[in-house]
This record gives sequence, C-alpha cells and structure tokens, in this order.
Amino acid sequence: MGTKTKYYIVAAEALPEIFIKVAEAKRMMQSGEASTVGAATRQVGISRSAFYKYKDAVQPFNNMKSGRIITFYTMLKDNPGVLSNVLSIFAGSGANILTINQSIPTNGCAAVTVSAETSEMEISLEELMGRLSTAAGVVKFEILAG
Repeated sequence: MGTKTKYYIVAAEALPEIFIKVAEAKRMMQSGEASTVGAATRQVGISRSAFYKYKDAVQPFNNMKSGRIITFYTMLKDNPGVLSNVLSIFAGSGANILTINQSIPTNGCAAVTVSAETSEMEISLEELMGRLSTAAGVVKFEILAG
C-alpha cells in the first residue's frame, strides 16, 4: 500500500527559492510568456531537471483550491450587519455558499464557519481572503479545511 500524500500550506517566504522558481516557470508557460519548459526555466534561472523534479509537487495556493469546497472560519463582532457584509463579499466573488454555522455570541464576538464551492469564483482565493480579513467587524478570518 502506498502512503497518502499530505499537503501543507506554507507562506511563500518560508519556501526554498527553487519552489518559487518552479511555480513561476509554470505560471509563465500557462500565461504564454514562455512557450517551452526550456524557455521558462532559463528565464527564472533554474535547470530543466529541477523543474521536472518539482513541477508536480508545487502548486500555487489558488490553483490548488479552485473547484473545491473550502470551509472558512471567522470570528465576527456581534454588531448588526457584520455577517450580512461577509456574505455579500462571498456573493460578489462568485463563490457558492453551501453552509453557514454560527455560534452564540460571547464576549461580543461569534464564531462562524462558512463552507463554499470555489470553482466559479471570479477573483482569486487570496483576494477573497484579503477582502474578508479587512471587512468591518471581522476579527479573524482563515481557512479551516479544503
């Protein structure tokens, strides 16, 4: 029996430079900035063998999560309209909300989990998270599962 692949979310700043360059080479080929692996690897300054070694293991976060169901965890201030605003941001992104669970507010805040299908999103997952993290009344916003 083979082992199940594990995935980790790691900030780009913590990754070895080779992983960032592999991701950039893949992006360049997808966008048409480079037409071949050789051209992309030359432009980012890595060998083709390094690219092929890591190409299947390195995925940008937004690509990895597109077309999937993601559960978000947020801590919201117990003020009128805060949850409505959060849901409006989801709606504006094109995400399809599947479930919403809210705890009873304590100490002026309520924990809310939102599960959403992300395949039809019109913005990147990073942009959605940025908008939600900075929305009025949002104390904390993160991905719980996906």
